[in-house]
Order: sequence, then C-alpha cells, then structure tokens
Amino acid sequence: MTTLCYIEKDGKYLMLHRVKKQKDVNKDKWIGVGGHFEPGESPEECLLREVREETGLTLERFSFRGIVTFCAKGWPTEYMCLYTADRFSGTLAECAEGTLEWVEKERLMSLNLWEGDKIFLRMLMEGAPFFSLKLCYDGDRLVRAALDGSGLPKL
Repeated sequence: MTTLCYIEKDGKYLMLHRVKKQKDVNKDKWIGVGGHFEPGESPEECLLREVREETGLTLERFSFRGIVTFCAKGWPTEYMCLYTADRFSGTLAECAEGTLEWVEKERLMSLNLWEGDKIFLRMLMEGAPFFSLKLCYDGDRLVRAALDGSGLPKL
C-alpha cells in the first residue's frame, strides 16, 4: 500500500520530477509526493510522514480523494490512497528522489505523466467525489482503466 498527495497552492500542484534515483519505476516521470506504508501505519500517518520526508512540509489540511489500484505484468498489485492538500506549514526542502516544482494546473497534462495519472488528475481538478480507479499497465502502456468497478472514465 502507498499514499500519493497533490499539494495545492495558488492554482498549482507541487510535483516531483523523479530524476535522482537510477533504479526507479517512476524514472523521469512527474508525480505527486508520497510513498509506501511502514508497518503499523494508517494511511494518514503514512501520508504525513512521506510528505514531511520528501518536501519538508507539514500538512495541516488534507482530503482523502480516492483509492487507485495498479496492476501490471510482473509486479504485485498496488493499492494507493490518493489525497489532496491545501494547507501546510514549513519550508520546502530538497528531495532525495527528484526535483520538486510548483506547476500550474493548466500545464500538468504537458508533463511526462503516467497515462493513468492523467485520468485521476483530471478527476481531482474537476472536484470528483471519492472514487475507486483501477489502472492496468503492460510496461509503460495503460491497457485498461475502470472507474468505480466499470468502464473507462471520460478522458
């Protein structure tokens, strides 16, 4: 299980360009911040710890927006708790996993994103209610997406 958070400020999301680790499934992609659960952590504890570790920021207000299930050939199924946040404190720090940048929401879809991320980012920006999204990949190619158990969401 993992968490992923899109922190919002002034019409921008804080994005992590994953360029620092050599062995990284997200190498060269732009993603939100988050990571894997540690033993005994709740989703919220994982979220708060990962955001603090990767950004130096402390979240003060966040919303649980959805569950994303990832399946891919050769990888175990991953369940990701998806959050947005709009209130935080602290000073942005350097991240060991990549470069952090505030990106205007209008520019997001032009970044090197996973295809499935484009689906849930649109949903977040449109204010969709809590959702369950299943994304299936063959390598880097999205081969199936199902929203709340059926069908492909409008792209």
